[in-house]
Amino acid sequence: MIEITPALQIDEGELQIDFMRASGPGGQNVNKVATAAQLRFDVRASSLPEPVKERLRHLAGKRLTSEGILLIEAKRFRTQEQNREDAIQRFAELIRRSLVKPKARKKTKPTQAAKEQRLQEKKRKGEIKKMRQGKDW
Repeated sequence: MIEITPALQIDEGELQIDFMRASGPGGQNVNKVATAAQLRFDVRASSLPEPVKERLRHLAGKRLTSEGILLIEAKRFRTQEQNREDAIQRFAELIRRSLVKPKARKKTKPTQAAKEQRLQEKKRKGEIKKMRQGKDW
């Protein structure tokens, strides 16, 4: 079980971790050893509450496939185990962020004084631009 918060734990059976060759610098080791970890998590079939799933879909962005699978790639380290732990930590952090309910926005209107000030500023900028224009003699 992966502990996200004391109240929420995700079964490791819901995660699928595959290893592949990492790209980038590293010499021959990169070409020989599959150290990069790719974590897959099916958001649709997960045990998370529906509002959390919705926020997770929003936060995941391009890491979420069209089938609803969250992909996290970890290739920072040289060993499989470190990359696996890194992927799980990043996954847990993303879930923690999706647990936080966003604060509702209160609609506000600009005050009459603020409107007047904006119009005065626009008028002043217009006057400055008018003065910059060259005179045609």
